[in-house]
Amino acid sequence: MAKIGIVGAAGYTGGELLRILVHYPDVHITCILSNSQAGKPVSDVHTDLLGTCSLHFTDKLTPVDVLFICSGHGESKKFLAANEIAWHTKIIDLSTDFRDESEGFVYGLPEFQKEKIQSAQKIANPGCFATSIELALLPLAAKALLTSDIHVSAITGSTGAGQSLSPTSHFSWRNNNVSIYKAFTHQHLAEISQTISMGNKAPRIHFIPYRGNFTRGIMANVYTDYAGTQEEAVAMYESYYADSPFVFVSEKAIDLKQVVNTNKCLLHLEVHEGQLLITSIIDNLIKGASGQAVQNMNLMLGWPENQGLQLKSVGF
Repeated sequence: MAKIGIVGAAGYTGGELLRILVHYPDVHITCILSNSQAGKPVSDVHTDLLGTCSLHFTDKLTPVDVLFICSGHGESKKFLAANEIAWHTKIIDLSTDFRDESEGFVYGLPEFQKEKIQSAQKIANPGCFATSIELALLPLAAKALLTSDIHVSAITGSTGAGQSLSPTSHFSWRNNNVSIYKAFTHQHLAEISQTISMGNKAPRIHFIPYRGNFTRGIMANVYTDYAGTQEEAVAMYESYYADSPFVFVSEKAIDLKQVVNTNKCLLHLEVHEGQLLITSIIDNLIKGASGQAVQNMNLMLGWPENQGLQLKSVGF
């Protein structure tokens, strides 16, 4: 039985971790940190957990076996600098702070470096856009087939902006609306390039992110030069992900509702006049954040990779 702590547990990713772990067979949640909500019942903030979780938020860190840090970007380094963490505690950070693998952190994309994650003490969980795009490109990168520019058009739900309100996250602005943001400059580009380079110089990535008028999910459409056939591409992807319990190649066109509320990534491939188009879909809060964090915990603790993550999609 592993003792679990969650820092920044009042936010979206902290809430998703609680929803997954409250039913998890081999963990005991002992420390749910939130400075803003300390003393309040968890179900006051995550109201869907009323009747399921009777725990309270706290502002005091207690010893745990696994510590998930769901603080805002830039806050994880501050938290770790200000708090003494037991030597045996495994840390999984969900911010951007350590995704360059600094300070002993390992980049936590299981489909990329599972063995390294299994022996790690500290994990930097990938970003949501990064996860969807990297999973679209890893088989090509592994075969050294990324030899020309990569073009990406991807859309995310409003939960990708976090729980704090901003002018572009209000319902009245977001509803019935779509917009581009951070074109060619998104913060996830660095980790994507780092991952797909595999020790070589990564090709240029032209990334256009969109804000969608829906709550959760990411659809990334990625295309680049490709000299093979569609059958060869499908075989390559199915071979690469043969041992990955959450990544599947679909022969049919895919849509977001197939992955919402799951830890899956679905991929669909099409070859058009020397271009390979890869459509990649994930739930930004689960495979793009909290579910992937639990997947990493499973690997670090030597548990089945898919334990506690056999989640049901919304369907309709």
